Amino acid sequence: MKKMMKPLIRPATALAMLSVLVSGCSFFGDSKKLPPLANITNSVVLIEWSASAGKSNRYLFTPGLGDKTIYTAAYNGTVNVLADEGGKNVSRIETKAKLSGGVGVGEETVVVASTVGDVMAFDAAGRTLWRTPLAGEILAAPLVSKGLVIVRTADGRMYALNRTDGKRKWVFNRSAPPLTLRTNASATINAGVIYAGYPGGKIVAIELDNGRPVWEATISLPRGTTELERIADVAGLPVVDDSRVCAAVYQGRTGCVESLSGNVLWTRDISSADGVAVGVKNLFVSDTDGNLSALDKTSGATVWKQDKLQRRDLGTPAIVKGRVLVGDRLGFIHAISPDTGDIIGRVTTDGSRVISLLAAGNRAVVQTEKGGIFAIAVK
Repeated sequence: MKKMMKPLIRPATALAMLSVLVSGCSFFGDSKKLPPLANITNSVVLIEWSASAGKSNRYLFTPGLGDKTIYTAAYNGTVNVLADEGGKNVSRIETKAKLSGGVGVGEETVVVASTVGDVMAFDAAGRTLWRTPLAGEILAAPLVSKGLVIVRTADGRMYALNRTDGKRKWVFNRSAPPLTLRTNASATINAGVIYAGYPGGKIVAIELDNGRPVWEATISLPRGTTELERIADVAGLPVVDDSRVCAAVYQGRTGCVESLSGNVLWTRDISSADGVAVGVKNLFVSDTDGNLSALDKTSGATVWKQDKLQRRDLGTPAIVKGRVLVGDRLGFIHAISPDTGDIIGRVTTDGSRVISLLAAGNRAVVQTEKGGIFAIAVK
């Protein structure tokens, strides 16, 4: 039950788009009716600097993290390059296209995608390298790794394009149920393997070099009698932690599997339309009711549950300097103690939905629906 475009229910056939929101806006109601937040003294978080990326037009943009730089994209086609110290705009790339997702950065290459399915690559100076059209809407930020650009379309297909010329190297595809969630989740790459979440509560491991599947694991099976009730999708990014891969399933469970075999280690009955964060001891997940839970990452046992942020449509948590940070639909960033679950800090951004929150070294980088970019420092 997440942000303005995450998730939307869409027909897997793509013959038509069902505009049925299962996001916070449809279920959490008027923000004026939310319980007031308790006052925080000596907050452990503060806004270090802020900038503007441009409006999102309801797309979910994710910043790309470069070497001492942050790349931000907006619907109008502008990619701004910000210094990670101070947030100064050091350069700009004009793609001359309407953009629909986040920025992929790596190997001196910047990659974005347009609303019509074009993948565009630029060098560090902003010069166009190539443009490759793909069949399908692209909501996820591309990934750049080992000479490849990995692009995931909204219907679940995964493309590997050559980083230097944009030519297609391989395509991974799997069948989908009649209804799936429309999300901006991309994939996670670790040690030459791509880990991606799919409908039916699945995590799939794919070889980066050739696109061959390694294993497929089921975190949670679909339940219910109608197609709507049987939506059970991994809507956020899987997280790789040592020898485990962890993820959450919308209308399903949260759990971890072995990274080498896909064997399920544990699952808990916690539904989430976002990703998870994994710390030293615990896994952190925000559920569809707005609770934030800490689970022992080796067993899945509940360590604590923070229920004072219900109906605020929490997003994917991030861990910065040992603190758990999570954003909400009113633009607040909440800091949570990883040991007790107590709320120990809070800052407000621009009053609009937090659409991405990334850990970036000793700070967090936040992008909001209005296009605000905020660097959050943690004490």
